[in-house]
Amino acid sequence: MKKKIVTVVGARPQFIKVAPVSRVLRQQFDEVLVHTGQHYDYNMAGVFFEELNIPKPDYNLDVGSGSHGKQTGEMLEKIEQVLLKEKPDGVLVYGDTNSTLAAAIAASKLHIPIFHIEAGLRSFNKKMPEEVNRVLTDHVSSLLFAPTSVAVNQLASEGITDGVYAVGDVMYDAFLYNLNIAKEKITLKDFNVNEREYYLSTIHRAENTDNETRLKAIISALMEIKETVLLPLHPRTQKKLSNIGLLEKVKNAKNIKLLEPISYLEMIYLEKYSKGIITDSGGVQKEAYFAHVPCFTLRNETEWVETVNVHWNTLVNPTQEKLNEIVGNYQVVQYVEGIYGDGTASEKIVQYIDNYFNK
Repeated sequence: MKKKIVTVVGARPQFIKVAPVSRVLRQQFDEVLVHTGQHYDYNMAGVFFEELNIPKPDYNLDVGSGSHGKQTGEMLEKIEQVLLKEKPDGVLVYGDTNSTLAAAIAASKLHIPIFHIEAGLRSFNKKMPEEVNRVLTDHVSSLLFAPTSVAVNQLASEGITDGVYAVGDVMYDAFLYNLNIAKEKITLKDFNVNEREYYLSTIHRAENTDNETRLKAIISALMEIKETVLLPLHPRTQKKLSNIGLLEKVKNAKNIKLLEPISYLEMIYLEKYSKGIITDSGGVQKEAYFAHVPCFTLRNETEWVETVNVHWNTLVNPTQEKLNEIVGNYQVVQYVEGIYGDGTASEKIVQYIDNYFNK
């Protein structure tokens, strides 16, 4: 009889990671997929299940947004009910969202083994809720799947060495698989741009959108870039720009093309053929590296230090540095292969889970 694994997801990046792992996991295990509803509208969630061929969730908890305490508490209660009903042999979680933490707490209280994909990442900024989520999850997990050697070393520094495996990054698995699909469905003509003649930018983190000084500095710098800047606008960012009177200015900027939120396939396609990427997203930083495209990250720190170390990612403080000059003066360096594995992280993860139950 197959072992049963409950997988818990709730946010856009996790949907992307689930796709390659579930394809392999379901060959050997019974998987029960739980969607917490942390990102609950269709554009942020439902479209990904269709686009990436992710199995339909067995449970949709419909938690929605709220304060961190309220959201995590509601998830904890509802996930616990699922676990009591399903009685799984293990719980699989991804990354560092409130969904991740809630699932980890629920499983640990019921003495169910927790398998954490993307373990060992640290920004060393405890003000970030994601940092708290990932640290707590790592410390209650039975298997910790680290995407890099840096993550393995970080876990060791915290006294976690048992059940730690460097498997590579499942996002790389997903990127390689889905880029081929994207190439069949999308062209640059759809966006009226030419290869390597545009920058792609995303802005959504609260540290940038909720700080008027930083947001104004970012927008001013984007408007000074010589090439076209494609800017898919997150709803929260659009609202913030409107509130501070910048939305119309951005709309009228000669070099900025505002886009509605785009799909994952469109995103990785535009990443692949851009001249560079300007973002505050964690996942997009890695995708830029996967795409062999330089990245300029609008943050003071990053979990993905490897990309900075190989000079394919540059951290920029938009209020203290001139983003447009840093972008314009960047010189491409030799690409360093393999820092996130070889694209087979999913297979390695499933093998280690199988070994765990057969030891």
